[in-house]
Amino acid sequence: MKHRGASIIFHNNSHQVLLVLRDNIPTIPYPGLWDVPGGHIEDNETPEECIVREMQEEIEVTVEGCTLFRVYEFSDRTEYVFMKHAEFELKKIILHEGQMLRWFSRDEAGQVELAYGFDKVLEDYFSSQFA
Repeated sequence: MKHRGASIIFHNNSHQVLLVLRDNIPTIPYPGLWDVPGGHIEDNETPEECIVREMQEEIEVTVEGCTLFRVYEFSDRTEYVFMKHAEFELKKIILHEGQMLRWFSRDEAGQVELAYGFDKVLEDYFSSQFA
């Protein structure tokens, strides 16, 4: 059975999305690649509960009231992708997982390899927002 994940596309007024640079630990999946923030849904959680918990754990940000963007069926998982507007000052974010956070434009995001197949997700997001 495939596992389930929840992720969130934070977007700002400059039409950028927030990505996290994964830790560069060889034993984790996709070490050192950029990723959309999120994590695994636990057995007792809804996707909404998961993304709220994950963002509290990873960056100490409250995301209640975020909007479901789409649900993706990947070969290894079902991914619930949420979105929320944010104007974070990155130097004020307390990062508990990953090496750093950075805002990416559509072009910049398209030039980096993303973990977990999120290239497709961000392509869909930008196309839906700026068609």
